[in-house]
Amino acid sequence: MIPTLRVERDDAANLSMQLATHLRELILAGDLPPGTRLPASRVLASEQGVSRTTAVAAYEQLTSEGLLVSRVGAGTYISDEVRTPPAHRTPFEADGHLPRLAHFSREISEQFFPRLTHPCSPRPFVTGMPAFDAFPMAQWSRLSAKYWRGARADIMSYPDATGLPELRMAICRHLRANRGLVCEPEEVFVFAGAQDAFLQIAQMLLDPGDRVWMENPGAIGARNAFLSRGAELVPVPVDAEGLDVAAGRRACPNMRMAFVTPAHQHPMGYTMSRDRRFELLAAAEESGAWIVEDDYVGEFHYGRSPLPPLKALDGAGRVVYVGTFSKALFPAIRLGYAVVPSGLVDIFERTLGAAAHGVSHAMQSIVADFIAEGHFSAHLRRMRDLYRTRRDALLAAGARHLDGRLMLLPTETGFHTVGLLPEGADEARVVEAVSAAGLATAPLSRFALSPLAVKGLTLGFSAVAPHEMEKGVERLAAALRALG
Repeated sequence: MIPTLRVERDDAANLSMQLATHLRELILAGDLPPGTRLPASRVLASEQGVSRTTAVAAYEQLTSEGLLVSRVGAGTYISDEVRTPPAHRTPFEADGHLPRLAHFSREISEQFFPRLTHPCSPRPFVTGMPAFDAFPMAQWSRLSAKYWRGARADIMSYPDATGLPELRMAICRHLRANRGLVCEPEEVFVFAGAQDAFLQIAQMLLDPGDRVWMENPGAIGARNAFLSRGAELVPVPVDAEGLDVAAGRRACPNMRMAFVTPAHQHPMGYTMSRDRRFELLAAAEESGAWIVEDDYVGEFHYGRSPLPPLKALDGAGRVVYVGTFSKALFPAIRLGYAVVPSGLVDIFERTLGAAAHGVSHAMQSIVADFIAEGHFSAHLRRMRDLYRTRRDALLAAGARHLDGRLMLLPTETGFHTVGLLPEGADEARVVEAVSAAGLATAPLSRFALSPLAVKGLTLGFSAVAPHEMEKGVERLAAALRALG
């Protein structure tokens, strides 16, 4: 009696829900107009090969929704109250006319640049990815099992929007011992990764139209976060000493915020000099501005002892320090944090308490124990040695195979370095050829807000073993030779 109605036996949805869904679609599409009498539940069940109970349940569901009415002794009918859409209606997706969107969606989102995506299996020269093969999974599994044996109230309740107290304390102790940064637990706020931290910081510290100094080239994730708040980004060049503060003053003397990656400038890999750090702090003081310091790989240094974070030099309470466990542990953990000036503690607590959802209690608790038991510090020491070896393998292989086609910059920090192309090289063509060779890299222009004087590629060394790095450089060299 309804020839287009069919149930699928291999569909995961239960049969009564399938029947109700299909009938609802026919009714709302106008194929079963108001006043139409439906077959008796016994007949419907027979036609569809289901039990009468299933058919009755479908009718009862649609009756509760107001689409059907039952008339005693007369049967079941499509309700006269059903209003079907006009026959000429075109879906938004088809005609391209959406209801009005927010300014953010209409205009700001067009300035976004997609963040780098990483393959599931590490390969040369993926950036920002730690060594999965060296992670202490046995220790992590033990701590995970310990957590899940805990009290149900601790495991299953809502997480604190500001962060687990034990983790906030552990982060303070780690920063004091490993980064020379002294802070109090109440100044530490936990987020679902550094990107979440940037979004929340932008929400609390920026108004639409505020001007933000951004390193050029610079980090895409932070760029997108500030754009989402409607900020005006001011590209400031970088050199071997880091952000060129004098150039920033000339371009925009009254900025509202400056974003920097002092430990390992992203993507060039430079370390900001001590003089530049003091210059930046002075510029922020003069402008009444904030500084957001992204210390995404600050723990990984391979030469002399690193400078302390910019935050450690901040006597005026201008610097918001952002760290992440995605690089030190693994990306899927989605756990980052910010250390804010004491003057911002109240506003962060109130804002996050009112609007934030909090971060997985399980991950926070496991990481807190991982730090407290000394595993984190030991893991960082092992990884520094491992990454130093992998960096050396990349630089040595480059010296053997690249023949001047790509000049690898030495680096004392981080997970990647940069290879500079000869003057006049077609960067886009090079990237296309390298990608075709199965290698993961990105052009420097990808990170630029304004044109750069140099062209080159980012080359990660942290994720693959030295013998794989050697093979990767050989394939890279072959791809460059093929370009002539």
